[in-house]
Amino acid sequence: MAKLGSVQAEQLKQDGNLYFKKNRFNAAIDAYTEAITLSNDVSVYYSNRAVCFRKLSEWTRVEQDSKKAVELDQSSVKGHFMLGLALLQREKNDQGIKELERALDLGRGANPQSYMVEEIWQELAKAKYSEWERNSTKRSWDLQNLKECCATSLIEKHFRDVADVEGFTDEVIDSTSEQLEALDSVFSKAAEFDTPAEIPDYLCCRITLDIFRDPVIAPSGFTYEKAVILEHLEQVGNFDPITRQPLCASQLVSNLAIREAVQEYLKTHGWAYKTD
Repeated sequence: MAKLGSVQAEQLKQDGNLYFKKNRFNAAIDAYTEAITLSNDVSVYYSNRAVCFRKLSEWTRVEQDSKKAVELDQSSVKGHFMLGLALLQREKNDQGIKELERALDLGRGANPQSYMVEEIWQELAKAKYSEWERNSTKRSWDLQNLKECCATSLIEKHFRDVADVEGFTDEVIDSTSEQLEALDSVFSKAAEFDTPAEIPDYLCCRITLDIFRDPVIAPSGFTYEKAVILEHLEQVGNFDPITRQPLCASQLVSNLAIREAVQEYLKTHGWAYKTD
């Protein structure tokens, strides 16, 4: 009976998937719910239903189902992804970002049929850019206030010095001017931390020109964005787009050095998360 129930549950999942593709989200939810009734220990039934609730903006239920999916399967890409989105909706930004980062890490190892890295990246990038924007605004205000306080102190010191000396006022004026210029220079340098600039070429895919999400290296030595090179191999042909040498998906290897370099760069250049 248990085996029969599992077979029926799988069929209901397939029905739910079909309803989802037709944008019949409530019908899909009903199908996944029946599947759960028959077999309540299968993570994907909950994560699929969470995706439907997301489409309906029922975020409390998204969170409930995605938590259950992750509880049943810690490697559920979709479960962590949906949970991250639900937590962000509740403004639990740190937890939400952590879940999206976990989903991204797991997604990088997924097979091409269930590859979700770009979708996850887009949501993570939006959250991280918003976080950088908030922090950057606060830092800008703090720097401006600090600069004004320092400038005021220098000017007050200037007037005290002028009052204390006789015949050397030109030297005092020159000294104050130099100090104010140095102050401007120091704070301009500090502001560069939050000033967008051009991302180094080696951190960007040569096809998309965007910063890498999941870099893979081909036998030619060229590094590509995984989703993009897989699409090229499937739709254009089994060859390296730069060298034109034969290439198949099994020859692609994760470029961990570039991935780590991107992660380090993004830690100190949060503006680079911005997506157009």
